Amino acid sequence: MRPATRTANTVLTFTVAALLGGCLGHPVKEVVYDKVDIVREPLRLDLNRDVDILFVIDNSGSMAEEQARLARNFPAFIAALDGMRADYRIGVTTTDVAHPGCSSGATPEDGALVLRSCLDAVAQGAFVFNDLDAAYACTEQCKLGPDELRQQPSVYDGELHPWLESIGGQANLAPGVAMADAFACFGPQGIDGCGYESPLEAMRLAITKARGPEGNGFMRDEALLSVVLVTDEADCSSNPAHKDIFTTNTTFQNDVAPQRTSATCWRAGTACSGAGPDFKECHAEDYSADGSPGADDDAVLHPVDRYIDFLAGLRGTSGEPTGQPAGDGGAAARDVLVSLITGVPVGYDRGEAEIEYHAAEPGSEQAINFGIAPGCTNSEDGSNSTAIPPVREREVAEAFAGEDGARNLFSICQDDYSPALEQIARSIEKALAPACAGACVADSDPETELLEPDCLVTAELPDASEVEVPACVRAGDGWAVPADADACFYTLVDPGGRSDFKGDDMTLVPGPDGQAIAACGQDGENLEFKILREGPRRPGIHYSAECVVAQGPESCHVG
Repeated sequence: MRPATRTANTVLTFTVAALLGGCLGHPVKEVVYDKVDIVREPLRLDLNRDVDILFVIDNSGSMAEEQARLARNFPAFIAALDGMRADYRIGVTTTDVAHPGCSSGATPEDGALVLRSCLDAVAQGAFVFNDLDAAYACTEQCKLGPDELRQQPSVYDGELHPWLESIGGQANLAPGVAMADAFACFGPQGIDGCGYESPLEAMRLAITKARGPEGNGFMRDEALLSVVLVTDEADCSSNPAHKDIFTTNTTFQNDVAPQRTSATCWRAGTACSGAGPDFKECHAEDYSADGSPGADDDAVLHPVDRYIDFLAGLRGTSGEPTGQPAGDGGAAARDVLVSLITGVPVGYDRGEAEIEYHAAEPGSEQAINFGIAPGCTNSEDGSNSTAIPPVREREVAEAFAGEDGARNLFSICQDDYSPALEQIARSIEKALAPACAGACVADSDPETELLEPDCLVTAELPDASEVEVPACVRAGDGWAVPADADACFYTLVDPGGRSDFKGDDMTLVPGPDGQAIAACGQDGENLEFKILREGPRRPGIHYSAECVVAQGPESCHVG
């Protein structure tokens, strides 16, 4: 807000619905300010760092190298999450959903979270497809044995769960085991899954199974949900009412193909404009069983709106399956991000290349098997592996790209996924916006270089009682919770590394000229709040902060 100019300093009071781990047992001190006014302004003081990350990984026969690459480059993702001090969970499922085109072979996950060592999967034959033995996709990445991969109880409930998590820096892994090393074993899912990949339906099933009293508990109230789909083919989330398009109905089959292929999925779910072979664009289309467009809910593939509406329904709701928006004091609105590592050209995410849709040469193996020319080809690792350009899953991802509108589709054909994973992590960090003061806070000691704020933070507990949140104590280059408290607050006041102490550095974001600036150093603001806790967050606590603010813009101390 715009700071008010008064004859005396003003106390700015912030109020917020948020979470805190544990109850604080300190009574609220009565604070008296002489000759000041009180102004109430909402502030999200307890920065929510909870992130639930769902990876939906294609486990069909062409995905061995891509799974290995994801595992090999995963340290970049974990480093970014740890750098933003996120309290995160990582769940993994596959694109394998019960499908009429795949009536035999491995049992589909149907959205169930999977936490098994890929070494066990190798022993079970999950890395064999036709004549290809791709055990290397696991064995060259996974270096941990059964004892090292033995899961530890969650800090939330002391139970074992089928996901990886790091809460307050405490992981559900054996001591000394790094999260990225664990993912290198748990991430690769094998290549024995159905070749009619259904990433969108697998995503929906996984989230459905995670929510509500009967769910597995993966999704936490108020946590940001980040979905990452990793696939090299077109989405084939089919409507069971029309399973015959994969058996006896030949409407979407290539006339020259003696066998059924996933090209059926392309023809049954997309439409392209232009005469070809270079199409202007391609988009999702809902076809009826006879090939007529505009079938909506009776389409042979589930409409894309099914998934957009489903994800949109998660926003503004708690983890309960009521679908009703949270009321005052209830769970904060959940944000949803969707990213793809898929068949777009290298550089698409940076605006250096565009998705091109080309018709495959008529009668060619590419046309028979996939129905469209590749969206990208990997020429970096010598494999010349290809991927189908996304349409249905692209439209879902673009609907949940985040407020900055950054491209959230990354090429599965590039040899290094680290930049893509880092960008996905940055999107998560942007969604976890810092808690800014909303005004220019007064400097209680103008003789020092950095701002010295005068703030009081309190917490209202679910029983309506209030307690004071103590200030954190310095510990090396950071902060620590005082011995007699469960949580504390600290303020960030250094916008440009002016002090040697790293614990007061404000969160930086790109400025208009591309240079890094303090996220809370704009529009007359000069202060960022943080809450530090021991243990996980729990819902139902409201916070407020009272700070003395500057008399006017001319007395605002920035930095």
